[in-house]
Amino acid sequence: MPKGCLVITVSGLAGSGTTTLCRKLAQHYGLKHVYAGLIFRQMAKEMGMTLEEFQKYAELHPEIDREVDRRQIEAAKECNVVIEGRLAGWMVKNADLKIWLDAPIRIRAERVARREGISVEEAFMKIAEREKQNRKRYLNLYGIDINDLSIYDLIIDTSKWSPDGVFAIVKAAIDHLDPVGDAGSKKGKEVG
Repeated sequence: MPKGCLVITVSGLAGSGTTTLCRKLAQHYGLKHVYAGLIFRQMAKEMGMTLEEFQKYAELHPEIDREVDRRQIEAAKECNVVIEGRLAGWMVKNADLKIWLDAPIRIRAERVARREGISVEEAFMKIAEREKQNRKRYLNLYGIDINDLSIYDLIIDTSKWSPDGVFAIVKAAIDHLDPVGDAGSKKGKEVG
């Protein structure tokens, strides 16, 4: 692993395994884990809303997304951090490693159903609707097409490996980052 300042972003859609990977990375490398979803949930709680109510509220109030993203950008100014969020790779321009996790929607729906204790069909519908709303919101707010994966250094289909397998792939990537590149150097890091 490069020495010095390490900033990693992990993005992906619901049920792709981003939180699982980030927890493993944070534990293994001693990184701070900044989780956009947790920031969003905390803000919902602060406003006395359910997550679903706050999601609808956020659609009409772009300042909510901007605040979540601002907090991620601020966190990226620290060293040794893994930032998790759908737009983290877009927001943290010069992260040392930008990762996108993916899996077929049916697999992701099964994972979400297990996690939330709902039917696979209900999870599928919730995911599909949420992704449609989020894509529209990101396009309107930032001009970002969440389906454009060209900014990522590493794209992994998590349906092909166990969580430990995904971690092993990412660990190999981190452990072999070029130390003379921007990895490990706080100087010149651009965030935001």
